[in-house]
Amino acid sequence: MTGRPRLLFALVGVPALVGGGWLGVARIRQAQTIGDLPVASAREGEFVAIIRCRGEIKAGRSAQLYAPIVPNLRIAWLAPSGEVVEEGAPVIRFDSSSAQQQLIQKEAALRQAQATLDQAVVQARITAEQDQSALVDARFNLEKAQLRTATNEFVGRIEAEQNRIDVGVSEQKLKVQEATVDQHAASDRSKMASVTRQRDQAQAEVDVTRERLTQMEVKAPLTGVVVFQSNYALGSQNSTPFKVGDNVYSGMNLGEIPDMTSLLINVKVEEIDRGRIAVGNDARILVDALPELAIQAKITQISPMMELGLEQPITRSFRAYAAVAKADPRLRPGMNGGMDITIKRIPDAISIPAKALFTRAGKPVVFLAERGNYRPAEVQVLARNPDEIAIAGIPAGAFVALTDPEKRETAK
Repeated sequence: MTGRPRLLFALVGVPALVGGGWLGVARIRQAQTIGDLPVASAREGEFVAIIRCRGEIKAGRSAQLYAPIVPNLRIAWLAPSGEVVEEGAPVIRFDSSSAQQQLIQKEAALRQAQATLDQAVVQARITAEQDQSALVDARFNLEKAQLRTATNEFVGRIEAEQNRIDVGVSEQKLKVQEATVDQHAASDRSKMASVTRQRDQAQAEVDVTRERLTQMEVKAPLTGVVVFQSNYALGSQNSTPFKVGDNVYSGMNLGEIPDMTSLLINVKVEEIDRGRIAVGNDARILVDALPELAIQAKITQISPMMELGLEQPITRSFRAYAAVAKADPRLRPGMNGGMDITIKRIPDAISIPAKALFTRAGKPVVFLAERGNYRPAEVQVLARNPDEIAIAGIPAGAFVALTDPEKRETAK
């Protein structure tokens, strides 16, 4: 007894399932195509009118990396290109062996110059002491000779005359000694100045060499991604980014570090769309290399200068910029992408695919699919997007043809 009801239920349920499945498939097929033309359903909801632009991710601020003012530079180490480096971290190191050897030689020359100066100081002191001793002796002899010329009744005229002559000779010797002292002092000052200059020059060369050694390491001025410039030493055809072992000149631009917190997108806006956008408009950034990423942004700047395109026909466009508020760590300057600028929002709008709108007698129409037939219906275009159009004149959920039925009839 229990087997029969189950069998009866199975026999009744199978047609029901089959019928329900057939109706579901039929409904899906009707949503996809009515008759033999592809159709789409008109949906109701907020319509966001956009202007689609193309551009490139750039950094609003970046720091350049220059080679130091040091001769004979050779790259000994580089930070990995494209990697994030922290502010103050080393980015480039140069071979310092030559500078170290020069420093040893300069320090030896400085020690020798200092020894020569010390010797000159000691010699000048000895010469000054000897000159002072000789000067004291000459003054003493003069005073002694002057005492002999004092009036003395017991001294003969000849001896008195001899004493006066001795006084004159002593005065001349004193003058000669004084001149010798001045000459030695001037000579010692000149020699001291010369050896002092040599010592100072040697000290300056040591300081310069030490300063060069401190410049053998270039550090990151800010946190960002390091990007090295191309080395054109072998010609533009064989240029490659700077690498370990390359010789560089003083002051060369070796690379840059873009500030990853200042990323923005730089896009071209066609002349016809320039008047429809403004600073502060909402925008959505879509990066080609990261298709799953959609970045919300706002227009921060619009260039007042128009740009002429080089292609034919000549195009006119303006530059627009949108800052990336929260940058994805995968973003890099130079990535290409697009930006959808929001210019209008229409609540509760009826929207259809752009290919479902046609022109008939100069008026916009859609072809409503009804029971295998296609009826033209005039509509009012409220806003356009590259792939979607907001219209008024048909109900939500109506099916519209995606190709022109009249052209199909003509083709038959």
